[in-house]
Amino acid sequence: MFAWFRNCSPTRAESGVTVVRLGVALIILMHPLHGFFHSENMPQFGAYLSALGYPHGEWLAWGVILTQSACSLALLLNRMVILACLGHMAIIFAGIVHVHYPNGWYVVGPGEGGMEWGVILLVCLTGVLFAHWPRRSGARPVMNKLHTL
Repeated sequence: MFAWFRNCSPTRAESGVTVVRLGVALIILMHPLHGFFHSENMPQFGAYLSALGYPHGEWLAWGVILTQSACSLALLLNRMVILACLGHMAIIFAGIVHVHYPNGWYVVGPGEGGMEWGVILLVCLTGVLFAHWPRRSGARPVMNKLHTL
């Protein structure tokens, strides 16, 4: 009865990765857009980064939103995907370490402002990164290897 479910294969894996790539890019793009449209908040973000011990906090704050913008646009345009993923991952990891980890796991519910959403974004970006990573010549994709088991 459910043989189709048991024997399904990832025939649309590339389309799935594309949906994740575009979705993550649009979600993350909201952060720098907010920074551009509410630039009066950038000195506060810069002061926060300086208080964490980073030099030139306001310059770094602008660098963060410019990097997020460039990486999101690269993902949307399917260009330099690996570098875009790595750029986003570095910023998200720093955000988890400095902001979200001290608040625990949950974004809402048992806690507030936690790291679960950042971890979800890191997992999605890691999936997109691996999907775009160059394959060695002659190597078979992992899914093909799994189907032969």
